[in-house]
Amino acid sequence: MLNFFKKPAARTFFTEEEGQAIIEAIQQAESRSSGEVRIHLEDHVKGPSVFQRAGQIFQKLKMHETAQRNGVLIYFAVVDHQFAIFADEGINKVVPEGFWDDIVAQMRAHFQKEAFLEGLIEGIKAIGEQLQAYFPREEDDKNELPDDISYG
Repeated sequence: MLNFFKKPAARTFFTEEEGQAIIEAIQQAESRSSGEVRIHLEDHVKGPSVFQRAGQIFQKLKMHETAQRNGVLIYFAVVDHQFAIFADEGINKVVPEGFWDDIVAQMRAHFQKEAFLEGLIEGIKAIGEQLQAYFPREEDDKNELPDDISYG
């Protein structure tokens, strides 16, 4: 397993300035789409797999309650050096085969160079582009979920 992360605590993984840059990337991605993007950090994967844990967090954050079922969660387990992208059924029905794998690979390439912020922002941008293509922003669109980083 690759050592993606160096800091042991999820809450201190990104500086305040880096956290703000992530929030701004989320807001930019959501400004062109009705989709919702969230980031969740915790120290350890609590469950049988990182993807299953991401699904649990997705539910806990009520991301499945968006009107068009088009939320996307980027989940990080900092100490366990794992991450996953978990998307709701609305977006998964329309994105091409292997789409999430491509974004994970792009992010992992940055992480291997310890460019964590850049990798996350590139992932958010790629997700935003896909959301814009399939779920363009409508006049009456509202932000259904917070844009902040959540922690476990």
